[in-house]
Formats: sequence, C-alpha cells, structure tokens
Amino acid sequence: MSDTDQGLARGLTNYGDRDFSVYLRNSFAASMGYSREMLKRPIVGIANSFSGFNNCHRHFPELVEAVKRGVLMEGGLPIEFPTISLGEVFLSPTSLKFRNLMSMDTEEMVRAQPMDAVVLMGGCDKTVPAQLMGAASADLPAVQLVAGPMMTSRYQTERLGACTDCRRFWSKYRAKEVTTEQINDIEGRLATTAGTCAVMGTASTMACIAETLGMSLPGTAAIPAVHADRLRAGEESGRAAARMVRTPIRPSQVITAKSVENAMRVLLALGGSTNAIIHLTAVARRLGIPVSLEKLNALSDTTPVLVNLKPVGTNYMEDFFFAGGVGAVLRELKPLLHLDTLDVTGGTLGDRLEQDAGWVDHRVIAKAAEPLEPEGGLVALFGNLAPRGAILKRSAADPKLFEKEGRAVVFTSLEDLAARVDDPDLDITADDFMVLQNAGPRSASGMPEAGYLPIPRKIAETGVKDMVRISDARMSGTAFGTIVLHVSPEASVGGPLALVRDGDRIRISVKDRRIELLVDAAELECRRAAWVTTNVPAAERRGYDRLYAEQVTQADEGCDFGFLQPVNEDT
Repeated sequence: MSDTDQGLARGLTNYGDRDFSVYLRNSFAASMGYSREMLKRPIVGIANSFSGFNNCHRHFPELVEAVKRGVLMEGGLPIEFPTISLGEVFLSPTSLKFRNLMSMDTEEMVRAQPMDAVVLMGGCDKTVPAQLMGAASADLPAVQLVAGPMMTSRYQTERLGACTDCRRFWSKYRAKEVTTEQINDIEGRLATTAGTCAVMGTASTMACIAETLGMSLPGTAAIPAVHADRLRAGEESGRAAARMVRTPIRPSQVITAKSVENAMRVLLALGGSTNAIIHLTAVARRLGIPVSLEKLNALSDTTPVLVNLKPVGTNYMEDFFFAGGVGAVLRELKPLLHLDTLDVTGGTLGDRLEQDAGWVDHRVIAKAAEPLEPEGGLVALFGNLAPRGAILKRSAADPKLFEKEGRAVVFTSLEDLAARVDDPDLDITADDFMVLQNAGPRSASGMPEAGYLPIPRKIAETGVKDMVRISDARMSGTAFGTIVLHVSPEASVGGPLALVRDGDRIRISVKDRRIELLVDAAELECRRAAWVTTNVPAAERRGYDRLYAEQVTQADEGCDFGFLQPVNEDT
C-alpha cells in the first residue's frame, strides 16, 4: 500500500477532483486540532460501542484511552468513532433482532471512513458477534477488544454473579423459597461492576471464541473488566492494530475453516452458550465458511467438557482468568486443534502453545485426561420435529431427562405462556414436555431468550427444578435446564413445531440425537393444510422491521440477512 492510500488520503470523498478532496479533508481535520505531522500518520479507527443503555460497556471511556496510547506508541493516529450499541436487557423485543443492524453499521463505517486498521470495542452478548461479522465483511485489518467480565458480589455467605444467579434466585422466589424482601436485596447485589456477566454466558463464550479464532490478542478474553490488565490489553490491542498497518493481516486470513473448527472445539469444551452456535455460524458465513450442526455433533463426540464454571459448574469468570483462561483450555485440547491457524499478531496457534503455560488451576480447568464430562457441552438433535436441527446444552441439563417420551403442553406464543403458565388449573405434570411456538427469528418476538420456560409455579413449589422444554427461541448462556432450542424451521414459517398440539407425544433421545413428534404423517398433513401464520406480512411493515422480516434466515443459518452473505462472482 502506498503512502497516498493511507491515513486521511484513504477512501476520499468524491468531488471529481482528488487533490481538492485531500485539501478539503485536511482542512477539516485541522479544525480538530491535529498537527500536520499527526495527519500524515496511518489511521487506526476505534469502533466504540459505549452507550448509556449498555451497563457492560460503562468502563469504555477509560479503556478507549488505553487503546489510543497503544496506537500512538506504534506511530499511528487513533480516531475513535461510535457505532450502535446493544445492551442485552435494554432492548425490545430482543437484542438479536438488532445484531445484524450493528454488523452493518460496523462494516459500513469501517469501509466508508479513512482508516487503515480498526480496534473493535465490544463485550455485551450481541456486540462482539456483530463486530466480527462486520469486520469479516469489510476485511480491513482488525483487532477485537472485549469488555471483560464483571467481578462477583456477595449475598450473605454466597458469591453472586449475573446472570446464572439471577435466574437461580428468581426460581427460588417463584417457588416461595425466597421472600420478596430477600429478592429485592439480591437484585441490588447481582451486578455491581462494569463488564459482562460473570459466568460462562454468551458474552464470555463469544470473548473466548474471538480469542480462539485469533481475532483477539492471546490471553485477553477473560481479564475482568475492572482489572488493570484490561487496560494493558487495550493498550496492546492498539499497538497490534497499528502494527497491522505495516504488515496487514486481514480477518479473512484469520477466520478460516480451520480456526472456526478450533472455535467450535473450544465452545464445546467450555460448555458454552447455545447462542454462540448462531453467532459463530453468522461470522463464518460472512466469509463463505459453512458451519453444520452435523459437524457440531461429530466434534462434540470427541471434545470433553473441561471448564468448571456456572452455569455448568460452580466457578466464575474471574476464577477462569486466574486459573489460566483460554490458553489453558487450548493446551488441553492441543491434539484436537489445527495449530497452523493465524492470529492478529501474525503468529500461529502452534507458536502460542509452545510458550510457557504458567500456573493452571485444574480445579477450574480440568485436564483432558480427567475431564468434567467426556463429551462436548452442546449437541444437535434432528427428527421430524426439527428437520434442520435443534440445540440442547447437555452440560447444563439433567441427564435423567435425556431419554424420555412425554405429553406436549403447548403455548402458542410468549403472551400465551405468560397468561397461563402459573394458572393453577393448567393441565400439566413434571413428566410433560413444555412446548413454546412462534418465538423464532421471523416471529413477532424476534427469537428472544425465552426458551428457558419457567416451570409452572404449582410444579416448582413441589421442588421440581427441571423439565423438558422445547421451542424455536433462544436461551441465555447463563441458564440451566433440559431445554431444546433453535428448532428449525421455526413455527412462524410453518415448521413442524407449528403443528404440535396439546396431548401429542414427543420423544427425545440425546444418545441418538433425535427429537420426534409421534403423530401420524397423514394427520400432520391435515394440520399443515389448515395452518395459517400469525406473522404480520413484511409488506405491512416499515424501516428496519421490514428489512428484518424480509431477510432474516433461520437459526441453522446464523439468523443473518441473506443479502449480507458473500456475492458469488461466478453468478
């Protein structure tokens, strides 16, 4: 790349006179107080997703200054710019609906503005996948810098960490094991620092995946948000991005079929979030890399669960950091990994794993020879109820429910669920299968984290902690239960889930990777002929809601927009 293609001379606004474009751009940049010498430097953009509606990112003003230091140290000019921010619990109907919008914002601003490399600052559940998707499509040298997890808090003698403990205590409250006064006290203690959830939820899982892919600096995924090392990681991320201006390393060189497979291995070993399957699929497909659920099962059969963290285990992300983090997991998985993959430093995974591992706490990160579980944390199920697959997080479920047949109790929407789940007259027992319809990506709800159906109060009060629950929705990575998710195709587009009725029998077999609706095929065809969608037609919508309704794909395709996939130049 020539000097004229770098810095402010990159991607000039078109006035039909190149020299005038440079002259005008320099004059406006000078109004911001930059010296002529500084304006000659290559530019490292800093995509800052800070927002007052995103508690996970509230430390970003300090972190961005650390990134700027690193860029300046390597002779670059750091220029911060804002993008959409997705605060998980502050968005309606669900943050997933806006992930693709954030990815478009990231891609277009990286592409349109004059920068030679970019540092992507995200953390909360959908922000990291959105930034990775956008970076993959823009294919400019990029480094992912994550927010880092919260530190834990305390309630009496217990450690607390959002959000597994949020759900645990809420279940206790519903079962009348915790009083209103206690739940109000707990509410103020669950999330007490900046950063993402303190457990292996979606945010932490995606941070670990970003590091495994090679898009984040080695050793940075698990650093707590409020730890001084997080600022040092910011500084070094700025330096790495500036170095990539001199020796470009593009996302398409880092995110490859091999690094995606490595990321799937790590996801399984973490017992990580089911959401990560959707996000990793979306990121990979931006570069034309397929991710199949059949492949997930093949990897799951040979990948042990190694990480003792909630919701699968008992520890928290700060424990994972001090225990050795992603590097320790990678070393245990080394024989199963592709070691020739590249990261943003220019090194290979093999090079990294040759370095001194340091101390590892095997109470938190188990040895591969002595795993917590011999098979991976996630498994895909197929059958006439889910022809294109469904996901079960078996590491966070009750094995006693893995081979089971039950009667369906159907809720036709989230509104129906809310209205009837605690009705004392609801015809349901602990042996039944709760089925939620119309909560997938094209439904009015936009595929929220509603797959964690609450156990009906009258059953919860008897001490029941888990039941089989089936839906086309998602589940928070912080949740626990025998929950079948992402049923594809979804109910709102006429998938088999839409045909389930109260009283139908359903059989689940984790061993056989099957989920079957035990209803005669002729009867199902009759039901299909009578089925009518409840979705509002896309033509009757406007704005982004219309675009989403027209373009969003099914869960097995990553819930991305079809038009954001790579264009086949041969067609």
